Amino acid sequence: MNKITAAITCVNGYVPEDLLTNKDLEKMVDTTDEWILTRTGIRERHILKDPNLATSDMAVPAVNGLLQKRGITAEEIDLIIFATVTPDLIFPSSACILADKIGAKNAFGYDLAAACSGFLFALETGAKFVESGRYQKVVVVGGDKMSSIIDYTDRNTCIIFGDGLGCVLLEPNEEGLGVIDSILKVDGHGRHFLHQKAGGSLKPPTRATVDAREHYVYQDGKTVFKYAVSGMADVSAQIMERNSLTADDVAWLVPHQANLRIIDATAERMGLPREKVMINIDHFGNTTNGTLPLCLWEWEKQLKKGDNIILSAFGGGFTWGAIYLKWAYNS
Repeated sequence: MNKITAAITCVNGYVPEDLLTNKDLEKMVDTTDEWILTRTGIRERHILKDPNLATSDMAVPAVNGLLQKRGITAEEIDLIIFATVTPDLIFPSSACILADKIGAKNAFGYDLAAACSGFLFALETGAKFVESGRYQKVVVVGGDKMSSIIDYTDRNTCIIFGDGLGCVLLEPNEEGLGVIDSILKVDGHGRHFLHQKAGGSLKPPTRATVDAREHYVYQDGKTVFKYAVSGMADVSAQIMERNSLTADDVAWLVPHQANLRIIDATAERMGLPREKVMINIDHFGNTTNGTLPLCLWEWEKQLKKGDNIILSAFGGGFTWGAIYLKWAYNS
């Protein structure tokens, strides 16, 4: 019997209809379209404006669309891993809520929080469940309603983030396709530079924390940028070296969409030309856990069975890593 690997067999995504453009932000904070575009590569981002809708409400159409594309029912799902930093509630998990909303009656599930590296970590975790031989259909979801934790008076953060979500289906493969290798890292000292100050057990919500606007994302941009450039570039190069891959061998780099300069630095370190790099930051911004699956969703029709693909991310914590996989199907 051949070794079981976990292969992505379908992808799907969802972004809200409403747009927040750089021109819109010019009216809200002291910034310009040129300043944002030059420093981040972002022109616009999608926003889930309805205050009655949460992250799981983006997951419902994304996952239902995934199931329809694959031709399976929600009752066939064994496990849902939901990577997010903006869960609907502290508890129960958004995976639990999503399972109820789509009718995944036979699945167990949980949320995974690793900031912008969450989908990467969830993909590796889901792959291990499939490789065990006990689980046949694992749905990995990555997405965030970042607008719910962004201070739109803070130009350091409000220009970067958007709302969106993507998902993949993992199934067993015996052709040597799917997730091949991963390098995943955490370094907790980075928590000082990118975090949400209040809302957890360390600093529970109070009138004072709300008045101090401490339930929004805080970022020391220069420090995060420095670590992100070296972290993403280094780990992406390392996974190539460990698997004896050259730039010619790699069909696509799927980088976290935090900043165009970070993406370019990672591709340069790997020796990859721009045409091998998935970039959608210009129209989605940074959707945190949604960036990697949204890239796969947009580029799905260009991917070919057997393509060598490297996914790479860096997030708060700090968290970072890379996954090497072989694409398992032709669209």
